[in-house]
Amino acid sequence: MAALRLQVLAVAVALAAAAGCGAFEFEEATVDAIQLGFRNGTLTSTALVRFYLDRIARLNPRLRAVIEVNPGALAQAARADAERRRQASGGALHGVPVLLKDNIATRDRLNTTAGSLALLGSVVPRDAGVVARLRAAGAVILGKANPSEWSNFRRVDAGWSARGGQTVNPYARSATPCGSSAGPGVAAAADMAAVTLGSETDGSILCPSSLNSVVGIKPTVGLTSRSGVIPITPRQDTIGPMCRTVSDAVHVLDAIVGYDKLDAEATGAASKYIPRGGYTQFLRADGLRGKRIGLCIELFVGIDAERWDVYTKHLDTMSEHGAILIPDLDIATNFSELSDQEFLLMKAEFKLSLNAYLSDLLHSPVRSLSDVIAFNNAHPVEERLKDFGQEDLLDAEKTNGIGAKERAALRRLHEISTNGLERMMKEHQLDAIVAPNHNAGGVLAIGAHPGIAVPAGYDKQGIPFGICFGGLKGYEPRLIEMAYAFEQATKVRRPPTFKK
Repeated sequence: MAALRLQVLAVAVALAAAAGCGAFEFEEATVDAIQLGFRNGTLTSTALVRFYLDRIARLNPRLRAVIEVNPGALAQAARADAERRRQASGGALHGVPVLLKDNIATRDRLNTTAGSLALLGSVVPRDAGVVARLRAAGAVILGKANPSEWSNFRRVDAGWSARGGQTVNPYARSATPCGSSAGPGVAAAADMAAVTLGSETDGSILCPSSLNSVVGIKPTVGLTSRSGVIPITPRQDTIGPMCRTVSDAVHVLDAIVGYDKLDAEATGAASKYIPRGGYTQFLRADGLRGKRIGLCIELFVGIDAERWDVYTKHLDTMSEHGAILIPDLDIATNFSELSDQEFLLMKAEFKLSLNAYLSDLLHSPVRSLSDVIAFNNAHPVEERLKDFGQEDLLDAEKTNGIGAKERAALRRLHEISTNGLERMMKEHQLDAIVAPNHNAGGVLAIGAHPGIAVPAGYDKQGIPFGICFGGLKGYEPRLIEMAYAFEQATKVRRPPTFKK
């Protein structure tokens, strides 16, 4: 946490810079507003970075959303300002500060550790594929956001890591920040960066987005590169934006999609889904009109009466805006079996994928999953072994590649997806399903399908909840249309009040 101790002078300069920019409204600034500020001269990238560094310095001791700030962020901002003085900005993210989940590699002075002390000081060979694209777009890498350690493969408390501590929901300390991308979600909600980037294997973008009242896009697997990202499983891992608005998330998505030779199979297969002209063309206020949206009662199980009333009103709003709701659908999925088969296969894939990632590092204190386990045993207090153990890591270490059990699980997961969500959507010609929070996370995950979470409301304690639009591979354009139209029709989101 030493990197977060900013000098008092930096804060004073930040405030002076903010005052000097006059009319620009820093708080809750959108990407479009930021670019307008750049163009009309009321904002510089340097002032914007200083604003976020000040927010982090003030809020992070409580929220623990940021694990490390980039000592080169101000230099990157100054470079963006100089580029803008010489010529027009290169695009929507030029000069815009971005926070990355701490499993996304950067070849700079930042660490990439998945929150584990075992990887502190490791050196990556190159930027992650999505980071290379962000840099090419002119974005400023502001720092790393706190993940659930090892993307929650260790089954720690949501948002806890040995490096970053416990991330706290900014709306209520008693509420979970949810999911392994808790840090990016909380940082976005608390306005600690313009935009953030998370990763999802099963629910890790959709859940923290929903419960921290931000927008999260879980892209089709392969639409965004996973190269340079500390993995769980290549079948399901995907990288996506977590932002305060659908528009901001779409700007980030446009910047990070595309083919990567270091993730060639997945990105090559998914490249056909990228629309000519990008995704911002689908930010349409009438995007719900004519869309066929499926409702599966299984996905609403456990929703209390208070939230159910809110969701019912939202469904009415969708109908009023031209959506065609298809009720009482059967997704034909045994969710307990889905979870069991998914994790059986995931254990073997995690060991294979992590060992491959570690072997590619230029320097690392650990070179294998067994080394990670040994490190945790040697540092039981720091890694809180008494509280969380490392049973899943131990189970993964016992696996020996993809054998008969794993192949059987792979076949069964394919059957569950094909005969469940995919068949239902095709038979009823659906554009999407809707579900509370991350309740559709599992069925989307096993089929490599996309989803978008949008703020839906707040309970009596002020704790947020969300709604997810999910579809089949490549359905991002229609999901963006629906999510944006819903957001504009409801305008649910409000900034956190940082309740105790």
